[in-house]
Amino acid sequence: MFNGMNVSASALTAQRLRMDVTSANMANADSTRGRMVDGEWEPYRRKLVHMQSQQNQDFRAHMQRAGGGSEPAGVTISSIGEDTTPFKEMYQPDHPDADEDGYVQLPNVDPLKEMIDLMGASRSYEANITAFDAHKSMLMRALEIGR
Repeated sequence: MFNGMNVSASALTAQRLRMDVTSANMANADSTRGRMVDGEWEPYRRKLVHMQSQQNQDFRAHMQRAGGGSEPAGVTISSIGEDTTPFKEMYQPDHPDADEDGYVQLPNVDPLKEMIDLMGASRSYEANITAFDAHKSMLMRALEIGR
């Protein structure tokens, strides 16, 4: 009875995490010191959220007994990975992180991509709130019918 609400709730949680990761990417768009690799600082590397469908175990067991397949019951975060695109380089010989040729490696974060990703996550969040409210409204109507 509450599967629709559970699906929307899992999507809300996933989209909220996606917005948090995108915000972290934007905050570190100019960070030349993200983590230490082989004794040297590497710039911040853009993070990406990977999602996958979550299976409803009860429904899956029921359908397997009946000889059918399973149906998705939400979304879950499978991992938060790093973008492997190369870092940007800029000539700044006075920068403390410049190499011997005067080039500084900058993060592979593109603010335009991040804003588009943030807008997409925000719209998905809004759509799931609408679906959650619609499901809640249908349940309330069903309770009113039973009176």
